[in-house]
Amino acid sequence: MMVNPKILKFLIIVSLSISYAGYCQGTLEDYQRAEAIDTLFRNKVFNNPSEFHWLNDKEFWYRNNSETGTQYILVNAESKTKKAFFDHSLMAGNLSAALQKKINEKEMDLSEFKIEENQLIFQNDSLKFKMDLQSKKVLVTDTIKRERRSREYWGRRNREDEGKPVLSPDGRYEAFIKNANVYIKQLDSEEEFQLSYDGNEGFFYSPNMLWSPDSKKLMAYKVRPGKEHKIYFVESSPEDQLQPKLQSRDYLKPGDEMDFRSPQLFKVSEKKHLPVATDLFLSQFGLYNFKWEEDNSAFTFEFNQRGHQVYRIIKVDAENGNATAIIDESSPTFIDYSGKKFRHDVPGKNEIIWASERDGYNHLYLYNSQTGKVKNQITSGEWPVREVIAVDDENRKIYFTASGMDEDQDPYLLHYCSIDFDGRNFTRLTSENGNHQVSFSPDKTYYIDQFSRVDLAPEAVLKKTKSQKIVMELEKASIKALENTGWKMPEVFTTAGRDGETDIWGIIVRPTNFDPNKKYPVIEYIYAGPHSSFVPKSFHSNFWAMSSLAELGFIVVQIDGMGTSNRSKAFHDVCWQNLKDAGFPDRKIWIKEAAKKYPYMDAERVGIRGTSAGGQSAGGALVFNSDFYDVAVASCGCHDNRMDKIWWNEQWMGYPVGPQYAASSNVEHADQLQGNLMLIVGEVDDNVDPASTMQFADALIKAGKDFELVVLPGENHTSGGEFGERKRRDFFVKHLLHVDPPSWDQIYKD
Repeated sequence: MMVNPKILKFLIIVSLSISYAGYCQGTLEDYQRAEAIDTLFRNKVFNNPSEFHWLNDKEFWYRNNSETGTQYILVNAESKTKKAFFDHSLMAGNLSAALQKKINEKEMDLSEFKIEENQLIFQNDSLKFKMDLQSKKVLVTDTIKRERRSREYWGRRNREDEGKPVLSPDGRYEAFIKNANVYIKQLDSEEEFQLSYDGNEGFFYSPNMLWSPDSKKLMAYKVRPGKEHKIYFVESSPEDQLQPKLQSRDYLKPGDEMDFRSPQLFKVSEKKHLPVATDLFLSQFGLYNFKWEEDNSAFTFEFNQRGHQVYRIIKVDAENGNATAIIDESSPTFIDYSGKKFRHDVPGKNEIIWASERDGYNHLYLYNSQTGKVKNQITSGEWPVREVIAVDDENRKIYFTASGMDEDQDPYLLHYCSIDFDGRNFTRLTSENGNHQVSFSPDKTYYIDQFSRVDLAPEAVLKKTKSQKIVMELEKASIKALENTGWKMPEVFTTAGRDGETDIWGIIVRPTNFDPNKKYPVIEYIYAGPHSSFVPKSFHSNFWAMSSLAELGFIVVQIDGMGTSNRSKAFHDVCWQNLKDAGFPDRKIWIKEAAKKYPYMDAERVGIRGTSAGGQSAGGALVFNSDFYDVAVASCGCHDNRMDKIWWNEQWMGYPVGPQYAASSNVEHADQLQGNLMLIVGEVDDNVDPASTMQFADALIKAGKDFELVVLPGENHTSGGEFGERKRRDFFVKHLLHVDPPSWDQIYKD
């Protein structure tokens, strides 16, 4: 007789619930420990400087958190000496005298040190000081005025119809806009004359104009405005009044009409307008980075085609206005312009350093900017360039980070390298099995290399750039005090993904009272946004979204599946027009394989939580993957990519808006949802339109689905804050551990 799989799963859960009852997970004690975990783990890792500061080419200082208190250390790389930056006791005494209050030498919080004319200049959080290096006397020199910045809305559109006159480099002219057209004022005579005559209210000239270096030519562009799109929400409980407030934001969504810009060239002294043909930049997502050549021969700009499958650098000849594409990047899927684009114009050399994934990995190329031809590929190999740190034009050398170069290391670990413009003299500056952070001396003769992994305590050493040899060891972190709290080292786990070959990496976090004889439900913390990779790679004592949740009686994991960035282009392309995938085929295999290795991981009771793009994925876990996931908490998710911001969603889902958007929509497929779902949303979220969550809720109601909805008054883009965290904990305890959570009055009492 066939048994309904859902009934079978229910019977198994009931049976397991009875079996596990004696293990008492999700208790009041577990909650209290989860609540205290951040404080318990805080300040338990010693000799782990957060940053280093070079004073000159051979000296640097850093603040060390030793077990006995704060130390300020001065290092001379040339003499290989390390000593106290100053007499801590004397400094504390002199600061006490200057401030007329007791300063503890072990708790001094000082920064911004520099040495000028026998004076040590520094500051704390509110005052600036100087100390005479001979007399050691400390004086207060100024207060630190910190302007309170109001929160600026990320999506605010630039006003192309507003702007100040633009002064020519020689100071003789001003270019300005009047009656939608370009005018010039000759400053010595105050004479004005009109340069353009084709501007009008619907297709006007922008004041964002650019003079040639010799002040003889002007680049200006006309703008045909796209469609305005606003989102609206009601702030129910404003602090300054009783009645609610209606709020609105500019907020373009996928498919909306965008501004069209048409660059134009003017020869000012001749009062001549040279129109520029738009054939090479017709379907615009955006035009960026207008700049003149140093020799006045041309100006260039970048064209990002709508749909992000073409990206060009276009050059406009200053004599005739002819436009040519000197770099023409294309892809059958997407160009990751928002995460991997790099351009560097080499001064005086007619060369451009450019990043491209054309060979399957993100690499650097050297272009001839006159001919548009590739002179040579600079970097190559089955690994990606992650970031260009510096370009040394004089020595024709590039410093950059990369990952995935070592078969025996996690392919996401950052390493530092250098290479010449011609692709020669590739040098690994770091090789230790860790995630590296490097700080170079100003002349690049030395560098500080600090590295760690989630399962390796931090270490910092000083190296010489030429040899990559260690000059001196600086600090090696001590985690004994952390381990004494019961802290458990996270574990890095990897297994093959959906194709049976590609390695998928993640981490496992266990509670401090971990008992291998218990059975633990698994909760995945998900963020699968294609714009990066997200599993932590450096050492931390506490992983905010994971550690406290584990204390309630769970194993918590985080995984980077296919469709995320920082691997090969093929690995990344899985997300293309397919955000519902979110790497789930790889994630499910990873959790099952981890459970095979560790039988205390219960792959039959799996929860998932995520925020923003992770909120969409958490919801999608129960809509598209309820064969595996049982419980989900989705915070401020974009549950239909047609409802979210234009740039992020068209980058991965493409343009025009087609059936692929509906195919990935949690809203469209809400009737498929199985399992226990909680939705959390802030009522004034201007990052992801809160209507997206409400539309998902509406579709679930119409489909007769049970779920919980938590709306947070006055909150913006959020995982839920303190209230949401409490609700999330209780939801997982109730539906994965199958016990009733203790009352909040017991857990969170003062």
